[in-house]
Amino acid sequence: MKQLRRFFFQLRRSGLSYGVLIILAIFSLGPLVILAFNSLRTTPQISAQPFGFPSQPRWQNFSDAWINGNYSVTMQNSTFIVVATIAGVLVIAGLGAYSLARLKPRGADVITMYLLVGTSVPMQLFMVPLFFMWQKLGLIDTLLGVVIIYWATQSPFATFLIRAFMMAIPKDFDEAARIDGASEWQVFTQIVIPIVWPGFLTAGLVAGIGVWNEYLIALTFLHSPDVKTVTTSLSAFAGRFSQDWGLISAAAMIMVIPVAIVFLNLQRQFVEGLTRGSLKG
Repeated sequence: MKQLRRFFFQLRRSGLSYGVLIILAIFSLGPLVILAFNSLRTTPQISAQPFGFPSQPRWQNFSDAWINGNYSVTMQNSTFIVVATIAGVLVIAGLGAYSLARLKPRGADVITMYLLVGTSVPMQLFMVPLFFMWQKLGLIDTLLGVVIIYWATQSPFATFLIRAFMMAIPKDFDEAARIDGASEWQVFTQIVIPIVWPGFLTAGLVAGIGVWNEYLIALTFLHSPDVKTVTTSLSAFAGRFSQDWGLISAAAMIMVIPVAIVFLNLQRQFVEGLTRGSLKG
C-alpha cells in the first residue's frame, strides 16, 4: 500500500513538473512557431487567420526579404562583427581571467568585483561621450569602431565567467609545469586552456549571440547602408514594408535562423558551461 501511494505521489509530482515545462515551452516557442508560419503566408492570409498553418507555403517571401533587406551585405557585416568580437573577447577575457585566477595580482578581488559591477551598468550612460570620442578618432561608421565597443562591453562578463572555470583548476598543475621548465605562456596555452575550453566556448557563445542581436550601438555608430547589421536592416525593413506582415516575418526569420542553428548545435555545451561556471564562481 505504501509503495502504491509512493508511486502515485511520484507520478503526480512528475506530471506537475512536465506540465509546467510544457507551459513554459509553449510560451517560449509559440511566438517563434507563429513567426515561422507567418513568414510563409501572405498578408491577407495572416489577417484572416493569424495563427493558421501555411497550407500553401509562399517561399518567395524569403527571397524578396533577402533582396529588399540587403541581407547579402548586412549578413556579411554582422558575421564579421561577431567573429571579430568573439576572437577579441576570448583573448582579452582569457588573459584577464588567467591573471586574476592564477597569478593573483594585488587588488585582484577588487578588480573582479569591478568587472561584475561593470556588467550591470547600462550602455546608455556612456553613449554620448563615446560618440564624440569616436567621431574625433574617425571610428564612426566603421565596423572596427563597433567591434572595439563590443570588446569593451562583452569582455567583463566573459572574464568573470572564464575566471570561475580557472579557479577550479588545482594549482598543482601549474607548479608541476613550471618545475618542468614551462614558461607562464606555456602554462596558460598548454595546461589551462585545454582544461577550461568549455568556459571559453560558453563565453564566446554569450558574446556572439549578444552582439548578433545588439541594436542600440549598431544604430548609433553605423549609418551607411554598406556597414549596417542585420538588426538595423530589419528595423529599416519593417518601416518600409510595415503593411506586408508576411515579408516582415520572413525578414525576421532570416535573422533568427543562424542563431537558432548555432544554439541548437551547441546548446548542451552552452547550458553546461553556464551551470558549471556559476557553481564554480
